[in-house]
Amino acid sequence: MHFGREKTQKARNVDFALLGRPLWSPFGVDTDNVPDPRTEHLVSIDKAQADGLKAKLRGPMHLPGEPGYDDNRSVWNGMIDKKPAAIVRCLGVADVVACVHFARENGIKIAVKGGGHNIAGLAVCDDGLVLDMGLMRGVWVHPKEKHAHAQAGCLLGDVDRETQVHGLAAVLGFVSNTGIAGLTLGGGFGYLTSRWGWTCDNVESVDIVTAEGKLVRATEAEHPDLLWGLRGGGGNFGVATGFTYRLYPVGPEIIGGPIAWPAENAEAVLALHREFTASAPPECAVVAVMRVAPPAPWIAKEMHGKPIVMLLVCDTGPLAEAEKRVAPLKAFLKPVGDVCIKRSYVSLQNLLDATQPKGRRYYWKSEFLPSLGEEMTKTWMANAAKISSPHGAMVLFPIGKAVGEKPAGHSAVGNRDARWVLNITAAWDKPEDDAKQIEWARSAWRDMQSFSTGGTYVNFLNAEEGDDRTRAAYGANHARLAQVKKTWDPGNLFSANKNIVPA
Repeated sequence: MHFGREKTQKARNVDFALLGRPLWSPFGVDTDNVPDPRTEHLVSIDKAQADGLKAKLRGPMHLPGEPGYDDNRSVWNGMIDKKPAAIVRCLGVADVVACVHFARENGIKIAVKGGGHNIAGLAVCDDGLVLDMGLMRGVWVHPKEKHAHAQAGCLLGDVDRETQVHGLAAVLGFVSNTGIAGLTLGGGFGYLTSRWGWTCDNVESVDIVTAEGKLVRATEAEHPDLLWGLRGGGGNFGVATGFTYRLYPVGPEIIGGPIAWPAENAEAVLALHREFTASAPPECAVVAVMRVAPPAPWIAKEMHGKPIVMLLVCDTGPLAEAEKRVAPLKAFLKPVGDVCIKRSYVSLQNLLDATQPKGRRYYWKSEFLPSLGEEMTKTWMANAAKISSPHGAMVLFPIGKAVGEKPAGHSAVGNRDARWVLNITAAWDKPEDDAKQIEWARSAWRDMQSFSTGGTYVNFLNAEEGDDRTRAAYGANHARLAQVKKTWDPGNLFSANKNIVPA
């Protein structure tokens, strides 16, 4: 498989000069992020245009230099520093419609910001129009029908809190500050994926403003081709304004939380993890993590700043069964920290938020894995031992058998042969450490590639990864996605994403 190609910096500057735009990338030399001149929008917004659009909006609009502009162009990954021509904070679907008409009629690039949590910073773009959906955060739960409708600006925590009032949950991610829209449109996985599949498998409908500026509801009965594409195909087909999720009985209390051991116990702990997860039921998800111990009060003080191995547990089965099931993990060797306890499902969903604050510098590499073999585990451990940042980590996240219970073409997300997500998460604070931390992640990824299914998770692709990696994320579904793109966005108005060029 081809994972990228290199050119000289001089050649790259020539390529971009043809587009009238200088080149700079925080990730170094890599041509996979070169825009396609057929699809790149390079027109800026003048004052008359801005005034005309502002007159059609209820939500506020921010232009460069105005109060609120810098706050609203910032996203979770501090590596991203893009400067849009304008930012509109949409207050409703009508604002979205007005913006889409404006962008199409004026040839202006459009980007959509939900939670702004994407590693590649796809929520914002240089010189274009950003639609910030963050003011649209309504959630309506229908407990008898076991579904919830949520507006596209919601964060995971918004949906979790409202559904848990009824002892129900949607299949979402595992960091509550993540936006539901980007997560869902890119497939989505979390602790409940082992039981019920990808997030997008559990979406009943999506409300979307198309490239023509029309509001459409995509369901299996109406516009099924569009719903298929939206179940994993990203923001390629329009601006999603709302999602209807299927809900499942979960909590309100579950057994969950991390257990930590010194890194010298890693081989034994990971052997236990392999054995445990091979026979665990789908309601018990156990994530393996290696990192430097943070100064958290639940970890023995003498371990702070030292390498550890952690198992992060989420068991959503009956409480008595779950406590009995995880007991062997808690009793293994001598943990240096253990808060795997009975807790609310909402608290578990919030547990990792503090480890991923907005503004830190992040760079990820990711692959899907078919299984956890001994050789893979040894390679994983060896690269974890090279972590030099207090915030970096090597993560193995289970997605279980549920994703493979549906046929490969059930939704656009693809890669239904995957059982684990490998995520190599470089995270650090100072720009002067960029090169060192990025090279660690790249080196670890190169070592781990041979264990991959050949696929990867589209939401974890970073800014430099181009068409070959996007195709790897979709596999055989990519050709059909290009056809759906041709139907719904033939002019590629929505290109500020992991782009699928219309067939």
